Amino acid sequence: MAAGKRQVDQVSATDRQVRDRTLSDKAYESILNKIMDGDIPVGGKLPTENILSEELGVSRPVLRQALKQLREDDVIVSRQGSGSYVKRRPEGAVLDFAPVGSIADIQRTFEFRAAVEGEAAFLAAQRRTDADLKELRSALEELDRCIAEGELGVAADELFHVAVCNASDNKYFVAARSSMKSNILTGMNLTRNLSLTKPQDRLRLVQGEHYAIFDAIEARDSEAAKKAMHDHVENARKRIFEG
Repeated sequence: MAAGKRQVDQVSATDRQVRDRTLSDKAYESILNKIMDGDIPVGGKLPTENILSEELGVSRPVLRQALKQLREDDVIVSRQGSGSYVKRRPEGAVLDFAPVGSIADIQRTFEFRAAVEGEAAFLAAQRRTDADLKELRSALEELDRCIAEGELGVAADELFHVAVCNASDNKYFVAARSSMKSNILTGMNLTRNLSLTKPQDRLRLVQGEHYAIFDAIEARDSEAAKKAMHDHVENARKRIFEG
C-alpha cells in the first residue's frame, strides 16, 4: 500500500513539473514579446514579481523559471535588491520565422543538441574514417555554395551535423537526433533565416565554426571537436537573441 502511494506521489510530482514547465514557457514568451514589442525598453526595469505573477496568471516559482531562462538567454539581467532589467531587445524578425509559442522549445532543443552533438563530435574525432571525412567535406562544400549564392542552406547544414553523428559510429546518437529532427530543423530555419538578414559575414562566421569542427575531427582531436561543436550550437542559440 505504501509503495503504491509513493508511486502515485511520484507521478503527481512529475505531472506538476510538466505543468509548471508549460506555464513557465508561456510566461517566458509573454515577457519576451513585451520586450520585443518595445513595451519594456532596453535598460528598462521589469515589473515586480508580484505584478508579473498576477498579470500572467502564474505562481512566483513558475515566473522565476521564466526569468531564469531569460537571464540565460542574455535578454535580461538581475541586480541584487533592485530587480530585473532588459539587457537587449531581440529583433522582431525572430517572430517572423519562429512558429508562435515555439521559442522556449527551440531554446531547449539547442541545449539538447549541444550535449548530444558535442559527445558525438568527441567520438567522431576518434573513430572517423576517410569516407566520413569525405561526407563532411561534401556538406561543407555545399554550405560554401549556399553562402556564395545567398541560399538558406538548411539541408546542407543538417547534412553536416548528421555526418558528424554518423562518424561517431554510434547509432544511438543518430537515433536521438532523428527523434528531434522536426525541432532541430525549426531551429536551423530560424537561425539561418536570421543570418540572411545580416551582412554575409554572419553566415561566414557560422561556416567558420563548421570548419573548426571538421578540422578537429580530421586531426583526431577529441576535446577540440567536442568544444567546437558545443560552442557552435550554443552560439547558434545565443544568436537568436542578438539585438
